[in-house]
Amino acid sequence: MIGRISLACMMLTSIAAPVSAQTLNVALTADIRGVNPGVNRDDDTDTVTLHMVEGLVAYREGGTVAPMLAEKITKSADALTYTFELRKGLTFHNGAPVSADDVVWSWNRYMDPKTDWRCRSDFDGRNGLKVEAVEALDPHTVRMRINEPSALFLFSLARTDCGSAAVIHRDSLNADGSWKAPVGTGPFTFGEWRRGQFVLLKRFDAYKSLPGGLDGYAGGKRPLVSEVKFVVVPDPTSVKAGLIAGQLDVAEVLGSDVQQLKNEPRVSIQAATTAGRNALLFQTKDAFFSKPDMRRALAAAIDLDELVAAVSAIETRPNASTIHASSTYYSAAQRLSHKFDPALARSLLAKAGYKGERLKITTNNRKSSPSFNIAVVLQAMFKNVGIETDIDVVEWATHMDRFLKGNYQMMVHSYSARLDPALSFEHFTGPKSEQPRKVWDDPAAIELLAQASRIEDDAERQRIFDELHKRMIEGTPLLMLFNRVEAWATNARISGFVPWESRARAWEVSVKP
Repeated sequence: MIGRISLACMMLTSIAAPVSAQTLNVALTADIRGVNPGVNRDDDTDTVTLHMVEGLVAYREGGTVAPMLAEKITKSADALTYTFELRKGLTFHNGAPVSADDVVWSWNRYMDPKTDWRCRSDFDGRNGLKVEAVEALDPHTVRMRINEPSALFLFSLARTDCGSAAVIHRDSLNADGSWKAPVGTGPFTFGEWRRGQFVLLKRFDAYKSLPGGLDGYAGGKRPLVSEVKFVVVPDPTSVKAGLIAGQLDVAEVLGSDVQQLKNEPRVSIQAATTAGRNALLFQTKDAFFSKPDMRRALAAAIDLDELVAAVSAIETRPNASTIHASSTYYSAAQRLSHKFDPALARSLLAKAGYKGERLKITTNNRKSSPSFNIAVVLQAMFKNVGIETDIDVVEWATHMDRFLKGNYQMMVHSYSARLDPALSFEHFTGPKSEQPRKVWDDPAAIELLAQASRIEDDAERQRIFDELHKRMIEGTPLLMLFNRVEAWATNARISGFVPWESRARAWEVSVKP
């Protein structure tokens, strides 16, 4: 116990005491990797960086895309040319006005191989879509031309892992062209980064917020606190101690800590459903799982409601769709699911020729994921209908290696969030011969997905996504189980905080004096 208290104290030494009434202290599970948008990044890095930079467009809560630095977007009749009219009166953190030339300069920098932008391959033709030209028509108008119609062009520009293709000022670079620090347009400016300890951001007093309230990474983004300190606290025990002591204001917490924290008068808990997905994958090249009846038998053996209740300490609902329930595209058709029917499961097993052979479920031991617990519950449910399984627990790196190579019979896997349904289906749909990580290589599904990636009509896309979901349930190449639900804790002095897609947002948040 003494050791745990000492560790907690050491992890929290980077937080000033007493806590400033105008400093919002947010816990990070790990140090960031940098502040260069879309370069050498991970989720914690994106969380911090996207407080400082913005792009032409941004994701909304329902997974659609809205203008951000752009005020108006028009598209040509052939769907190949996009014209962006910038919002008037925008300035960078150094006071310089935002111009179309800055947009062009930022884009050319991203497309330079030396920048090592993670999303360059999504725009240079290697993955089909190619931005052929970007030009400033006047100080407030930018035109971009692409090589083929794409429903995903604006979605790709908005992607948080791409740094939202942020528009930055040239002062972000040193004289030799190397990276220095972000000079962007976001609600907070870069202050200080003490590696392994904290990242300090300052309020951008000249920030020009869009109207309205929280809306993904779009909408109103008023900076209401003077400082945001992202504190590196990897140890969950230290996080809990910091919340209870009032040294941390915002933190994602383990489900196992929720009940204790609910009993703390200075701490509030909220559950946040994300577009991240937990799934059971079948290797359809395996002798057993090449048979659709075998896959359907296992699906019929799973009581989704019971599974979700057993593995989650916070309110969670089953979701058999790859589209999350808060998405604009989550329709009545997306509620179609496999029915829990043990008798049907036994019948399908006999039809598939199963004779009691032991099967293997691969999973991992990450504490931040329920994958292992899911595997344990599935093992019991499968045994209930006569299926014998072994659980193979591996480290996360080994898990990912096997996933990418398709080296498993069954695998409990977690997919990260993809807000547009076409990108979500793309996670697992495609030819195994080219990408072994793909699970669903049905040619009809691949063609439907290709159409959904080209067509921009919302009604037609909805029809395609509904058809894809129906085919996925019928073919059962994998089973979507439920979306990731996170538990977030806040100090009682905080108001207005709402996490979104596994990330803390410090805008529209205030602290009591």
